[in-house]
Amino acid sequence: MDWQALVLSVELAAVTLLVLLPVGLLLARWLAYTGFKGKSWVEALVVLPLVLPPTVLGYYLLVSLGGGSAIGRWMADTLGVRLTFNFLGLLIASVIFNIPFLVQPVQRAFEAIPRDLGEAAAVSGLSAWQTFWRVELPLAWPGILSAMVLTFVHTLGEFGVVLMVGGSIPGETKTIAISIYDRVQSFDLAGANQMALVLVLFSLVAVGASFFASARLAVRR
Repeated sequence: MDWQALVLSVELAAVTLLVLLPVGLLLARWLAYTGFKGKSWVEALVVLPLVLPPTVLGYYLLVSLGGGSAIGRWMADTLGVRLTFNFLGLLIASVIFNIPFLVQPVQRAFEAIPRDLGEAAAVSGLSAWQTFWRVELPLAWPGILSAMVLTFVHTLGEFGVVLMVGGSIPGETKTIAISIYDRVQSFDLAGANQMALVLVLFSLVAVGASFFASARLAVRR
């Protein structure tokens, strides 16, 4: 078992969720409640990482953030920071790749909230922030919880994007998915099977627990 790769994958999943959650909540709520010309194109852009092959997305991120790009050169010359083949590069790629996994379920959760509840809250004297915190967020919480678990678990199993942007550097960019691939390439099928089984069981338990919790919250509501 490659514990170093597993710990790195858990850290990447946790930080990805921490970075993406506030941005995803605001974006999902905005898309749920706002109608404007070109909204379908914005939603298509949000979904794009879901339908693109991971290697395609990883390639364009590598080209956009690498040392040969304007952004990559500016970051390296100004701040001394590289955006590829390190944990920061993995994080950027992971956040972009997981946008639809968080935003879409949360958007649907906000869309399911009756609009008259917000109007009633406003009539009762609640501000927009109070309405969001006391009314919308509790009602949307089952969908938010499912999106959080889905994003976390999906990050654990990322392969194509993280390999393109981060490579396979032990202790820095070698995630559990890449470690499984390396074990298969070296014909260590027993080691690959052990790590793959851990991911399958963890994912099954996490998703099952989130569905159970969401159902319980829906019953209480």
